[in-house]
Amino acid sequence: MAQPLKGREVHLKSRPKGEPTQENFELVEAAVPEPTDGQVLVRNHFMSVDPYMRGRMNDAKSYVPPFKLGEVLDGGSVGQVVRSRSPDLKEGDFVVGGTGGWREYAVAPAKHYQKVDPSVGPLPAYLGVLGMPGMTAYVGLLDIGQPVPGETVFVSGAAGAVGGVVGELARIKGCRVVGSVGSDAKVKHLREKLKFDDAINYKSGPVAESLAKACPDGIDVFFDNVGGEHLEAALGLMKNHGRIVLCGAISQYNATAPTPGPRNLALAVGKRLKLQGFIVSDHGNRRADFLRDMGGWLREGKVSDVSTVVDGLDKAPDAFIGMLRGDNTGKMLVRLVKDA
Repeated sequence: MAQPLKGREVHLKSRPKGEPTQENFELVEAAVPEPTDGQVLVRNHFMSVDPYMRGRMNDAKSYVPPFKLGEVLDGGSVGQVVRSRSPDLKEGDFVVGGTGGWREYAVAPAKHYQKVDPSVGPLPAYLGVLGMPGMTAYVGLLDIGQPVPGETVFVSGAAGAVGGVVGELARIKGCRVVGSVGSDAKVKHLREKLKFDDAINYKSGPVAESLAKACPDGIDVFFDNVGGEHLEAALGLMKNHGRIVLCGAISQYNATAPTPGPRNLALAVGKRLKLQGFIVSDHGNRRADFLRDMGGWLREGKVSDVSTVVDGLDKAPDAFIGMLRGDNTGKMLVRLVKDA
């Protein structure tokens, strides 16, 4: 009789107070159930770690439920169907899903996965430029920011999974693009790899001063992944009728007490600014357009598939903690299958 399949998974052992540590996570070996009718068993090749996961580690109400203590975490993953009890997916299909991560094997309804084509882009790209981060950039910039050729677009967190794509999309739309990052190496990456017009290292001096030098004529669209000091600095430089896309506030995710809002928010009134937050999962109707457009731009070399890859499920907590610190360039991924 065949031995039951077992796989490793990462559980939330305790809720972080401030910055997460290794002690908040636990690596566990668990039996993998057989798929039932309508389900598939997927062997994950890559899993994603993302900023939104930090909020789910708190026991607080949000737009997604908090992770449960003592249970496996979840998130985006891409892998291959090993067994199928669904007519919609067959064994051998490559798929991407939003809840099967932080484990080597996942069993879930086939409807929770979408088949992907490795000939369009490499598997890791479906967690990055062709996945949730890429679609976040696409919807946030094009639908909410609505850039016009010749405008100046400023992106905070510009070397991350979302920010880098935002900058490249703004360039495609004929805009002048400026990004903020946390190291000189990332400044070089933005200028040379992603072809940003300018970039600032926010650790080199006050953000407001550096940004004013980089955007002497003001900002039309600000895509904010950081919040805090960046949002305040951008408000001071926004042009009349500018648009601020509120995507994230990673500078505040590990805060243990409420953080103050920007002191100059009143500028939004006189400048007639639009500030809009959004959650990419609300925009599923744009997925087909996104895949068509982004797939074409990727093939044409107009957008880049940039990632930082950490090997091994046991290193997933390190990857997550490092991502929150800004250790990654592009999408932070964990490779679960050797040579994948």
